[in-house]
Amino acid sequence: GPTASCCAAARAPTSFPEPLGSQVFRRLPNARVSARATKRPRWRHAACLLWAAPNSLLGLLLGLVWWLGGARAKRVDGVLELVLPDPPASARPNRRRWPFVAITLGHVVLAVDAHEMARCRAHERVHVAQYERWGPLFLPAYLGSSLWQWLRGRDAYWDNRFEVEARRADGG
Repeated sequence: GPTASCCAAARAPTSFPEPLGSQVFRRLPNARVSARATKRPRWRHAACLLWAAPNSLLGLLLGLVWWLGGARAKRVDGVLELVLPDPPASARPNRRRWPFVAITLGHVVLAVDAHEMARCRAHERVHVAQYERWGPLFLPAYLGSSLWQWLRGRDAYWDNRFEVEARRADGG
């Protein structure tokens, strides 16, 4: 997710009714299937890439910083994944803690290590699909959803509609 751990510690989500129009948000491609495997027309795939491009640019800029810091980069199902190298066992207790284990910005996913990337991949692919739907409006919508939950006394991350959708789709 954009602001916190993608795979938050397991706890029961707050039960609340789905927002109006949520049927639209259920229409997700299988998070484990590439865009090509879904037989999406090339023009539509290109349109999704363009629509999400402003967010992907942010991801590329942050990814460049991670890459310069030693992150490994690879393309998986049309998504650029950057993974920080695993620290030596002696450095793990002192390892700097990030506010997330993985974060998606457009078609770029950054993860703190290979284990977390594998664990959160399906969840983060849901966020990629959300960026494709919302484009440059995704980050304001995500933050708005967090603010709305916080104002209602709920958890801004856990109850965020985009995180709820991602957890539902990845089985979490």
